Amino acid sequence: MMNSGLASENWNGGGSPYAVGHKKLGMWLFLVSDSLTFGSLLISCMYARTASSNWPTPFPMWPSIAFASLMTFCLLTSSLTMAFAVAASKRGDRAAAVKFILLTILGGVAFLVLHAREWLHLIDEGVRPWSNPWGSPLFGASFFGLTGLHMFHVFSGVVYLGVIALGTRNGKRSHEDVEVCGLYWHFVDLVWMFIFPLIYLMSVSPK
Repeated sequence: MMNSGLASENWNGGGSPYAVGHKKLGMWLFLVSDSLTFGSLLISCMYARTASSNWPTPFPMWPSIAFASLMTFCLLTSSLTMAFAVAASKRGDRAAAVKFILLTILGGVAFLVLHAREWLHLIDEGVRPWSNPWGSPLFGASFFGLTGLHMFHVFSGVVYLGVIALGTRNGKRSHEDVEVCGLYWHFVDLVWMFIFPLIYLMSVSPK
């Protein structure tokens, strides 16, 4: 009874029992569940790679690795601009926050365009989710599955950033909204730092 009374005294509803806003808490819970999804796919890809005797290495340094490195640069730069946006929002500078969010969107769009080009190139080479001309058919499933899910997250993040930028400009979004959006974007960038070496750097063509 005493424990129940203490709990009632400390929190009577309408507050934040974990000392964090409900939006941020919800985003953290989503990111934890999403990390399990990506983690499962990454582990499955690593298992398929080690279990296969003919896993292909189709990515030459030029243009595949060069373009993948440029995609990585775009995402890392967008993470930096997102951090600047959160800092500007925290000090109440809405104009600067919107500017840096728009730069973050630009980095995300550049990543999507470059990645779409890579997809079209591989499709033109004959790579499909169920087959490829170089070896294990699981390569196509792993490549399109991982990168496709990540591209969907980047696209969703770009739309999310656009909504937050518009709301921030109009004064309808709080600092918490910008910060929560930043959490999502940094997560998307972090996931790519696992996909990039696993899919690209470990499959560099020897030629």
